[in-house]
Amino acid sequence: MTKALDLDLKKLKARAYDRAEWAEETLRRYHSTIPNLGDAAAQQLRPLYNWMFVPPTLWPFNVEDVLADCLAALEKGKRLNSQQRLLIDLLPEPPDENICAAVADHEHHVQKGTYENLVKTQAKYSLNELAIRTNPELRRQWAQIKAAFNVQAFRDHKGVIRRTMGAERNLRPSFSVNLRHREEVFRAAFDAFCLRWNLYGMQNDKPLLLKLAVNLTPYGTMIHIPAYWSFDPKRDIRWNAIAKRHDLERGKPCITVHIGSAQ
Repeated sequence: MTKALDLDLKKLKARAYDRAEWAEETLRRYHSTIPNLGDAAAQQLRPLYNWMFVPPTLWPFNVEDVLADCLAALEKGKRLNSQQRLLIDLLPEPPDENICAAVADHEHHVQKGTYENLVKTQAKYSLNELAIRTNPELRRQWAQIKAAFNVQAFRDHKGVIRRTMGAERNLRPSFSVNLRHREEVFRAAFDAFCLRWNLYGMQNDKPLLLKLAVNLTPYGTMIHIPAYWSFDPKRDIRWNAIAKRHDLERGKPCITVHIGSAQ
């Protein structure tokens, strides 16, 4: 088991989002459980195991959670239930290694927020970022939010608070606000603040300005053009690089462009 696990973690070590650390426990359980299973049960888990090495950007659902749930059942001597089997059966074949390598590289850029390999005119971003960093009205409003809420409770380990994410066709999973729930009030206030200043969030007291960004998803390629951006399609984007990445992932030259202020 140790050798197989080490090889698996080695594959994931160079991935973004601390992928090897995230996957280690589930992969350890997989390699510990497989020798005790019959061929049929082991074969059932194989698709989920193979998808563990696909960049999560391309996952249709949280593959690791489903694999862990299946392992929990098998470890107790149970069979996989109909819902577990259905999820496994519906999974397509994993993308090939070339696609996984390209998407894994893209994930590193997304994690760092660097899109210079796909976007050319970073000066537009830099000028607007400087303007909001020194804007007294932004500072005043942020001070009001900090006075009204315990913002530390909403920060992640990097000190970042992110606004509510947008979605395809602007169909939001939840759009209600219950003013009796303090967390929902904070989210509403923070989202309005981010809309006012074209932010995707705050890192401690630093405003994080939206960037012109290109992101791969399980279903296609999304391009987000911030509302403040004076867009020049010929000068702002490296279309050939985007088309190449999209074609490698999808096998067809189709790009979906999302333009708006709430992505």
